[in-house]
Amino acid sequence: MTTTTQTAQYVASATASGREGRAVTSDGRLDVTLAAPRELGGSGEGTNPEQLFAAGYAACFASALGLVARKRRVEDFDVAVTADVSLSGSSSTGFGLGVVLHVELPEGIDAQLGRELVDTAHQVCPYSNATRGNIPVEIVVD
Repeated sequence: MTTTTQTAQYVASATASGREGRAVTSDGRLDVTLAAPRELGGSGEGTNPEQLFAAGYAACFASALGLVARKRRVEDFDVAVTADVSLSGSSSTGFGLGVVLHVELPEGIDAQLGRELVDTAHQVCPYSNATRGNIPVEIVVD
C-alpha cells in the first residue's frame, strides 16, 4: 500500500486484469468488461481505461466547478464537462495521454466570471492536480 503525507478522506480500490479482461471495484458497484478499442486492434466489445479516465475526470472537474461556484455564491450553475482522452505513442517509444476538457457553462453567465471559475476549478480538481506537469490538458470553454 502506498502512503502519502496527507491523510486520505476516501480510498477507492479496483482490480483489473488488463485491457482484455475485467475491472471490478472492491465494493462491486463497478464491474466492467475491458477491451481494447477497434482503433488499437481490439474487439471494442468493452470499455477501456481511457474511457474510464475520461468519465472520472469529467465528473471530478464538473464537481470542482460546482464547488467553486458555490463558494463564489453563483446560483443556478448547471455545467456539463466532456473529457476527450487521447492515447498516443507506441510500444517502442512509450505511450502517453492527453486531455481536452470541454466545459459548457450555463447560458447567461458572464464570460470573465466563467473563465475565473474554470481556472479556479482547474486548481482545485484532484484529477487536474494529478495530471499537472505530467500530461497535456487543454480546457475549452463552450
